[in-house]
Amino acid sequence: MHKATDVRLGRIVRLLMSHATVVVSGTKIAEEIGTSRSEVWRLIQQLRGLGVDVAGHPATGYQLRAVPDLLLPEMLAPSLKGTIFGGTKQIHHYYKIGSTNSEAMRSAVEGAPEGSVFLAEEQLAGRGRGSHAWQSARSTGIYCSVILRPAMPPSDALIFSLTTGLAVRAAVAEIAPQLLVDLKWPNDLLLSGKKFCGILTEMNAEATRVHHLVVGMGINVNQVKFPAELREIATSLRIETGTEWSRVELCAALLKSLDREYRSFVEYTGAREAILRRFEESSSSVRGRKVSIEVSTDEIGSLAGVTEGLDERGFLLVRTAQGLTTVVSGTVRMQ
Repeated sequence: MHKATDVRLGRIVRLLMSHATVVVSGTKIAEEIGTSRSEVWRLIQQLRGLGVDVAGHPATGYQLRAVPDLLLPEMLAPSLKGTIFGGTKQIHHYYKIGSTNSEAMRSAVEGAPEGSVFLAEEQLAGRGRGSHAWQSARSTGIYCSVILRPAMPPSDALIFSLTTGLAVRAAVAEIAPQLLVDLKWPNDLLLSGKKFCGILTEMNAEATRVHHLVVGMGINVNQVKFPAELREIATSLRIETGTEWSRVELCAALLKSLDREYRSFVEYTGAREAILRRFEESSSSVRGRKVSIEVSTDEIGSLAGVTEGLDERGFLLVRTAQGLTTVVSGTVRMQ
């Protein structure tokens, strides 16, 4: 368990950004954030360790050389006003953490409010679906989990996971409209057939209602290379476009998009049908695609067939030699 990033770091960044053209003295920063000059120097060193380009030293004062791409509450909150994720107190930032989903689940049990956001520069034990690990290189991706408390039955969790995929797709389209994002059932997003985003939805529920839902999103943004075993299957926005992207801009777009989708999901009676239809339209693989499915239960093993869309609960329908099968879980591989 790693502790949250010192909140004073974000306050220093905002202060230096608001005085971008001048050098700000250590004394002024110390007064503004309520600490000593020597502590300001220590915090500046910490920011440099995070990759923030701060010029100067205690004698001369400090100045930002470039706007930092750190997912600090102060960097994100101004863009999120009016959403359920707005407010710096709801955004929890970690320099290093085991897993943002694990931290969000723990906080949700302790009563953290809906709309709480957990962000990490680096995950040491990032989790994908099942027993898969998620590769979480430092300050190159977005590792984000949110707490939601929808009045819904547990059976709607899959549909909500599909909704999150649509939210990520819309956010990427907003900042990089030239990219064609493909949704792969149930929770991967692809570019050029390779995965750049995974979604992990976990919940605490009883038979008929959800107490809380934690939605985790791992997005490969500025990675330029991957470990050998992932090179054939993983990509990033940077690899696909050849340019570096602002994680702050994408993360803000993502949370705004998720806020819109979530409000529609809980307020609009026809939302579920609309989500299923939109997911089918945004995916090249859920209809008319030859697939093989590795099913997690031992009795079945694997099956092959052609996809025939989603049922009303969001499960994948596959036409096999034996007839129409509903895929409840398993790994889908395109043929």
